[in-house]
Amino acid sequence: MKERKIFGISWNVFLLGIVSFLNDMSSEMIAPIVPTYLTDVLGVGKAASGSIMGLIESLSSLFKVVFGYVSDLFRKRKIFVAFGYLLSTVSKGALAFTRSWWDFLTLRVLDRVGKGIRTAPRDALIAESSEKGKSGKSFGFHRMMDTLGAVAGPLVAMGLLAFLKSYPLERAYRHIFLLSAVPGIVGVLLVLFLVKDKGKEVKKKVKGISALKSRNLRMFLVIVALAALGRYSYAFTLWKAKELGYSVLQGLGFYAVFNAIYALSAYPIGYYSDKVSKKVVITAGFGVAALASLLFAYSKSLSMLLLAFVFYGVYIAIEDTIPRAYMADLAGEFEKGTVIGAYHTVFGIFVFPASMIVGYLWQTYSLKVGFVYAATVNLLAMLLMAFLVKD
Repeated sequence: MKERKIFGISWNVFLLGIVSFLNDMSSEMIAPIVPTYLTDVLGVGKAASGSIMGLIESLSSLFKVVFGYVSDLFRKRKIFVAFGYLLSTVSKGALAFTRSWWDFLTLRVLDRVGKGIRTAPRDALIAESSEKGKSGKSFGFHRMMDTLGAVAGPLVAMGLLAFLKSYPLERAYRHIFLLSAVPGIVGVLLVLFLVKDKGKEVKKKVKGISALKSRNLRMFLVIVALAALGRYSYAFTLWKAKELGYSVLQGLGFYAVFNAIYALSAYPIGYYSDKVSKKVVITAGFGVAALASLLFAYSKSLSMLLLAFVFYGVYIAIEDTIPRAYMADLAGEFEKGTVIGAYHTVFGIFVFPASMIVGYLWQTYSLKVGFVYAATVNLLAMLLMAFLVKD
């Protein structure tokens, strides 16, 4: 029976897009207030804040190759996707009860563990639910929905902060943490009752030569590792806005602009990557990353800061979408979870020191120096991708 489609996307991919919209709305309700919560409520210093944010960003990826492999082994994806979303949802809501940086870190780590459990199996399920040669379109749609949730999240947070303006800031933050669990729970229910597994039967063995033995893929993973060293946490962009004198509420507005650009560009970029070379699009993404970082480094006016957030949104849309589709295209049918998980794991390991380095440069020199460092790393990654990876 031919699978039902909606907007030219398979029903499974559409549903997973809705789930990601809800989960990211949940995550982004709290993401813009977390940097201020860390520094102003919990009293964590600049370098330590950078390290904590980097650790949080990195930890999820350490689990991705493991659960990608396990989901390949059993040819079952949905159970890992549902459990991962559930763990993240519970840990986000529980932030309402944190009293120290240790409580905060423990719950954020659990959130990232949940992401680590679900991401590779979910991406493999998206690849398996896509038409051959159109993985970029599917991943682009998923990323668009994910990011529309990220647009909605800060806007909901802004509305809640305005509604709770008579409350002490700390108390308002705790209410937002608790309410963030609601859309996440709805997403978990959608996965459990509507999403379908697409893998082969558990007992069926599919053999082949792993794409991970390819020199081209290994070189790409080396470049991914390098570029990840220049992928600072979003928190630094909000700290930049704060440094220029903008309030927390205005920072939420900048973050909403970034996510709007991210959401609007993800689907057309994914669609376009199916028509041309995914390698070219990824290479261009590193160049856009360098440009965004330089704009953040030298921003002094509102227009320049807004432009930095625009280019940052385009960069993240490219690098959070196309490499997954690229890896899915390279992987054999028997190893999509493993190969996509390998990408996420390599990326995650090197993202952690990136935020530590930028945090150190911020504390020792200035935030400007941290952004210039990130721009330099991304320019190098662009050159290596252009000349060392074959199309």
